[in-house]
Amino acid sequence: MQPTRRQLLTTASAALFFPLLPGCAQVDLREGADYTPTVGQPGKDVVWVPTPDAVVQRMLDLAEVKAGDRVVDLGSGDGKIAIAAAKRGARARGIEYNPDMVALARRNAREAGVQVDFAQGDIFQADFSDADVITLYLLPSLNEQLRPILLKMKPGTRVTSHQFRMGPWTPDRTDEVSGRDAHLWIVPASADGAWTLRAGDGASLQLQLRQQFQMLDGHALAGSQRVPLELASLRGRAIRFDVPGGTAGTLRFEGTVDGGRMSGTVGPLAGGPRVPFTGTRG
Repeated sequence: MQPTRRQLLTTASAALFFPLLPGCAQVDLREGADYTPTVGQPGKDVVWVPTPDAVVQRMLDLAEVKAGDRVVDLGSGDGKIAIAAAKRGARARGIEYNPDMVALARRNAREAGVQVDFAQGDIFQADFSDADVITLYLLPSLNEQLRPILLKMKPGTRVTSHQFRMGPWTPDRTDEVSGRDAHLWIVPASADGAWTLRAGDGASLQLQLRQQFQMLDGHALAGSQRVPLELASLRGRAIRFDVPGGTAGTLRFEGTVDGGRMSGTVGPLAGGPRVPFTGTRG
């Protein structure tokens, strides 16, 4: 059967709107009408098992997916997760190794009335560094292989996974949905190391931070005395910690980390005026 004018226009439009991703190969924009995947069928690294709709929605809720977010589904299969993100107004992409599944996902997106960029390729070769949200339903071993790549993404990137975790990188949150787990991680900024903090009144403080993923602890130096930090936390770029003691009592620092700089406000935990502070690492 010869393609209709509408089909030719659709194909041309897709080529304009969805350029080839680095690490991904071009796939024929077939209708995929004759292809039906089977639960448990083997793939490159995993077998195919679809994510239940309720879990998909919870994953997107955990990641707070909203209109304009760049969402990339790694190992996108039939496209369900990326399509659900596109329905929320996200700029969704899917990367899938099986070309038949890519064709099926594109058909599913067309039937759903949304635009999603589905590309055939290897997730370990593709560039998805511009994503705001990464979604996964892969094996734990693959998640662990991806972990170093994900941790190099911009701080604040949200990563959500169906069922499987990231080894020692503990999720920031886990929800159970119909007997399945939906996990969320927030890529943390790098805060580890020695810092010099200076408040707006000219006072300075030496700080030593120790970081493991998003977990943070450390101490401040008051003269020759080491004062352990309390309630230290790191969420994306946002940092908070309390320094106990001193004439003003416990001081709470709240701010952001951006490379080798830190900035925010500090003030007595018991209440009172807060003043700006800045920090440099090293």
